[in-house]
Amino acid sequence: MKKNMGNLDRILRVVIAAVAAVLFFTNTLTGTLGTVALVVAVIFLLTSAVGFCPLYRLVGLSTCPTSPSKQA
Repeated sequence: MKKNMGNLDRILRVVIAAVAAVLFFTNTLTGTLGTVALVVAVIFLLTSAVGFCPLYRLVGLSTCPTSPSKQA
């Protein structure tokens, strides 16, 4: 798996995951919406940890900066 997520993208995903988890565990988000938010939070944390997003690969997107030697 080649990394396709930049640092800013990874940080934003961790922040969003933390907010979703806090909303779930404080019972602000409950029921199906709360469960979906928690699942999305876990996915965001996992993709941030490895620096790879499968959906980015499918659509050909990459937020990972390339070094000048690879741009040729």
